Amino acid sequence: FIFGRCDGENMCVINASNHTGNPFNHSNQCTNPQTWKQMESLVREGHVVELRRRLCSRMTFGTAGLRAEMSAGFACINDLTVIQSTQGMYKYLAKYVPDLKTRGLVVGFDTRAQTSSGCTSERLARLTAAVMLCKDVPVYLFSTYVPTPFVPYAVMKYGAAAGVMITASHNRKEDNGYKVYWHNGAQISSPHDKEILRCIEESSEPWPGSWNEDLVESSRLRRDPLEDVCRSYMEELNTICFHRELNTMSPLKFVHSSFHGVGHNYVQRAFQQFGFPPPIPVPEQKDPDPDFSTVSCPNPEEGESVLELSLRLAEREEARIVVATDPDADRLAVAEQNDNCGWKVFTGNELAALLGWWMLFNWKEAHPDPADTERVYMLATTVSSKILKAFARIEGFHFEETLPGFKWIGNRIHELTKTGKEVIFSFEESIGFLCGNMVLDKDGVSTAAVVAEMAAYLHTKNLSMNQQLINIYEIYGYHISRTSYVICNDPPTIHRIFSRLRNSGGSGVYPESCGDYCITHIRDVTTGYDSSQPDKKCVLPLSRNSQMVTFTFQNGIVATLRTSGTEPKIKYYTEFCAAPGERDISSLEEELRKVTAALVEEFLEPEKNNLLHRSV
Repeated sequence: FIFGRCDGENMCVINASNHTGNPFNHSNQCTNPQTWKQMESLVREGHVVELRRRLCSRMTFGTAGLRAEMSAGFACINDLTVIQSTQGMYKYLAKYVPDLKTRGLVVGFDTRAQTSSGCTSERLARLTAAVMLCKDVPVYLFSTYVPTPFVPYAVMKYGAAAGVMITASHNRKEDNGYKVYWHNGAQISSPHDKEILRCIEESSEPWPGSWNEDLVESSRLRRDPLEDVCRSYMEELNTICFHRELNTMSPLKFVHSSFHGVGHNYVQRAFQQFGFPPPIPVPEQKDPDPDFSTVSCPNPEEGESVLELSLRLAEREEARIVVATDPDADRLAVAEQNDNCGWKVFTGNELAALLGWWMLFNWKEAHPDPADTERVYMLATTVSSKILKAFARIEGFHFEETLPGFKWIGNRIHELTKTGKEVIFSFEESIGFLCGNMVLDKDGVSTAAVVAEMAAYLHTKNLSMNQQLINIYEIYGYHISRTSYVICNDPPTIHRIFSRLRNSGGSGVYPESCGDYCITHIRDVTTGYDSSQPDKKCVLPLSRNSQMVTFTFQNGIVATLRTSGTEPKIKYYTEFCAAPGERDISSLEEELRKVTAALVEEFLEPEKNNLLHRSV
């Protein structure tokens, strides 16, 4: 058998000249025996459906680049697909970046590994470097695992043509990914992503030098940026450290979990840069472990259940605050011990309210002239809380929304900075934060240190972070949100769910109500429809490769349904934005709960569609 594309209902059988190539039947095309054995086994056992799934499609760029399981096949992350992706990258960069061979490429990796496929993030990073080195392109390849933000930071520091980070962030242990940054330091977006995919299709046959990992050691064009980048990054943290002397005297103790990933050493150094002693590490989760053996899933966003070891250690050590970075250290979860000995795990939206307040507070301290506020911006993704919008309305700075995914935020920061504007805080509700603009992606390492400083400052005012959050809501209005998801492993079912929403009252007619609640406006970013606009067209860019519909209810609640760009999930977001002074929180929460329940049951129909509810 020769594998390449599907031929009707038959086995995937065509010749090797097909555009997708033939990675698994020629030794000069695939040198990984584990993935070769996987394909042999699938053919021998006649798994036609699985072969079709793996071979008849390619990965596409989602909200965080290419991401898929580590396994054999064009739809998966493996040695060959990473080589093909990098060859496509080279072809695109060579065309559009004339000085590519001067500027070079930055390559970083996390600590993921899988025995069954022979894939490790480090090996995939070395293969990425080999492809570029064999074409005489300089490569800044980190010699060990690094936080994801180090790659865009290095791209900007060295003026590189682009950057690649091999990571699947907080995904399940079976996954890995290929995250691409453009030379502005932000993740690639359209049209770069589509053009790179086209170049990948045209570059599927591995070049002779693409498998030559030895180039990483032998080539004079390879440079290790680790110490230089780490030193520079830590020094630049001073731009978002406002009270170092106060930090050195703080009695607060902090616990940090790196969730079996890359974060330990870097968060330790960031705390010290801010004047704090290093946080107390969770010993069972301090060192890299690609099996993530102490957590049910490697995502600190899941809350108290996955933070169990951190919280118990904090109680023993009498530490009031826990910070947890996800495995590639670009996101951050925070918990604070209440006076009654319970724990408050902040949602991404709540932590954003605190961090937004903190960054604005310190900006105003350094810029007493109100006119300076005119050039200040804060950004958030459209599915995140509107709390920053409430700040902007009262404080006089600018607030903008972007599509979901930090690639949109990063590129917008770049555009605003070019015009002399200053973006002091950005976030997405899935615990992704950026304080300042020293990188153009979310950054859990710097945010961990900022949170520690904010907590230390509040402690001098006899305030906890939770108490300050209430103060913020009292001034700017309570913003109560609910965020969760259902799992759907069947793409046709997802398509059917959203098609039903778009045609519930006839062709092209959206629902007018959900349960007992009247819908006043609908925005569908997938199709470009927005009923609130005079021309019925979205202000936000179209996002045809994902599903996202937002409903505004008559009672003021805003709800969004969208597919995840990295996992087989349908996410739902609801928020009630109360006016300043409105304090009947229990009734607001109850109203939000009812609307959320109706949204899930009526629009997603979990039982009918065999959707799996969030289990953590």
